[in-house]
Amino acid sequence: MDYGIIRAMFSYIDPTVRERLLEAGTLFRIDEQGRRLPKDAPTGTGKTISILGPIPLPLDIGARRIEVQWFACVRNTELARVQELADELRAQKAQQSFASLASAMAVNSVLLIGDPEGWREPLVRVHSSCLTGDVFGSERCECGPQLRTALERIDDDEQGGVLVYMSGHEGRGIGLWAKAATYLLQDSGEDTYQANRSLGLPDDSRDFSDAAALLQHFVGDKPIRLMTNNPKKIDDLAEHGVTNVTRVKHVHGVGDANRGYLEAKKGWGHRLDDADIGDTD
Repeated sequence: MDYGIIRAMFSYIDPTVRERLLEAGTLFRIDEQGRRLPKDAPTGTGKTISILGPIPLPLDIGARRIEVQWFACVRNTELARVQELADELRAQKAQQSFASLASAMAVNSVLLIGDPEGWREPLVRVHSSCLTGDVFGSERCECGPQLRTALERIDDDEQGGVLVYMSGHEGRGIGLWAKAATYLLQDSGEDTYQANRSLGLPDDSRDFSDAAALLQHFVGDKPIRLMTNNPKKIDDLAEHGVTNVTRVKHVHGVGDANRGYLEAKKGWGHRLDDADIGDTD
């Protein structure tokens, strides 16, 4: 069998683990249209994604416990870079630096809630990673409340649905270090988009092609209800094959610390009303 780049993920782990996961079907690949590939399919030149799961993952969301099935997902091109780095570290006898392997991979997550067999039009959230909001609880953005509320809404929904968590999207794709710099520029009077431009960076450099492939794999051709206020996200998913989308407004976590930020998003094209943002005086 030509397991190709999949082998890279386990190059520094007992190889029998890889074989066990492949045989169990809990390690597999999909192509850019979300189609599952056979175990012995050659890696080829197309973009493929390796997936580990399902992994039962009970979540504690405030006062609520939500049962989800977690799938960890990574591009095979990134696995190839990890293989090169692992070989280099071994040659240098620098195994103590193996933690640096993690920085070479953006591992996205899919959280399934409910029974996919019963989905007719599942509720979906494609959520961009935000360390400051999702983990630290920052009120400079609404990301943390949006994440928690999305999970609650999917859990409450009759059909259930899926949350795709995009780990490589920090700061609309510019990364955490640059995001920290934009915060300092915002404190000097620039809005969130002006700050990106001051650094010579795009307003939004996120790539939703992996999210589209994952949705096509886990949801198929069923219509979805997508929780978002951003029409560009819908356009980007459509560009990669996810076209049967109904937008569901998703406004949560608005407060004094982020009203200016939300005003900038509204001016950039997000579907937000004055009533959504509240009094800015």
